[in-house]
Amino acid sequence: MKKLKNKVFLVIFLIFTIFTTGILFAYNFTLYNQEKRSIERSLNQTTQMEIMAFPPNNGGFKKPDSSSFDNIRFLDRSVYTVILDENDEITGVINHSNYDVSDDEIEEVAVTMISQSYQKEIGNLYFANYSYSYKPSTSIVIVDNSSVKQLLTTTLLVSVLLYLIAELIILLISKRLTLWIAKPVAESFDKQKRFIADASHELKTPLSVIIASADALESNPEEKKWLENIKSEGDRMNALIADLLELAKSEEVNDISAFTQGNLSKLVEKATLTFESVMFEKGVTLSDSIQDNIMLNMNESKIQQLISILLDNAIKHSESGSEISVELKQDKDIILTVTNKGEGIPKGEEEKIFERFYRADESRNRNDNRYGLGLAIAKNIVISHGGTISAKSENGYTTFKAIFKVK
Repeated sequence: MKKLKNKVFLVIFLIFTIFTTGILFAYNFTLYNQEKRSIERSLNQTTQMEIMAFPPNNGGFKKPDSSSFDNIRFLDRSVYTVILDENDEITGVINHSNYDVSDDEIEEVAVTMISQSYQKEIGNLYFANYSYSYKPSTSIVIVDNSSVKQLLTTTLLVSVLLYLIAELIILLISKRLTLWIAKPVAESFDKQKRFIADASHELKTPLSVIIASADALESNPEEKKWLENIKSEGDRMNALIADLLELAKSEEVNDISAFTQGNLSKLVEKATLTFESVMFEKGVTLSDSIQDNIMLNMNESKIQQLISILLDNAIKHSESGSEISVELKQDKDIILTVTNKGEGIPKGEEEKIFERFYRADESRNRNDNRYGLGLAIAKNIVISHGGTISAKSENGYTTFKAIFKVK
């Protein structure tokens, strides 16, 4: 079970982590490319406006008297144009931004760029201080990356911080979801272990009696009571194994082909008639209210078994001289109820009675050769028909209610 929880936790944690990582990576990647394209646009626009303002003259640029190019401004970033002569010597610097940067600083940057001999270099915006476009013997357009660098670095740091916080939240959520997902599995696993332990215990008791009786019979062959003990305990084992096989069958997914549209009203009437003799011996009477011609898509043998289990349970827990009530009606859904007066269900155990090997009175049920499997089988039958079953005890009366949804 621990391995299953660890695997579930790991899968949930990885899914959320990949999702979170993808979002933060996509955001930073998009922002980076957006800023890179913006810088490239600034370089290209400045170069194009430079060509218009400074027409070529003998392979170089001759600055006219007009100050139109000097007045070009970029409000969102620092852009500079360094004018070069035919020998790549700096002849002037034009500042296209509102930021006050000395010409000497820009010229120093330009000299470094000339020495690299690249025509265009944007570089890694997380580290590069400047981007530029270089036209030998003409000019260098320089873009200051400081604001972009700060924006990207700050965004990256915030993303990392958010990622760490998100991972902590994901860790907590993953643990909660793991417990929620694993809870039904854990309950089923515990029930399975308890079922095996209970079944083993129930089989161990008659086996011990059979073995002891066989040993005694070997020592006293003429003593017939040992044979009677062996037969009695053998019958108990046979009944238990039959119930276990029936329970296993009821838990299987029903074949749809086994379901047919049948008259549930007649089926309930037939089942109640078969228990008249048993009720007479117990000293109880039957009262029924069965609505006519209620149709249900069902496995008839399973539904008949369900009714038999509920009637048998009602008879065994009824007071002598009391009445058992069976009601079948259809409103929006089909409702079958069986009510008896007598031994009730302990408070708080209304759900437990449908568990395998549940017994409120251990000694009584053991003497009756009853193993607490009947109601578990009944529940599986109802569920296989898409219904629900419940039980409650009030004022000395116990009612079992099975509800079948009508499609």
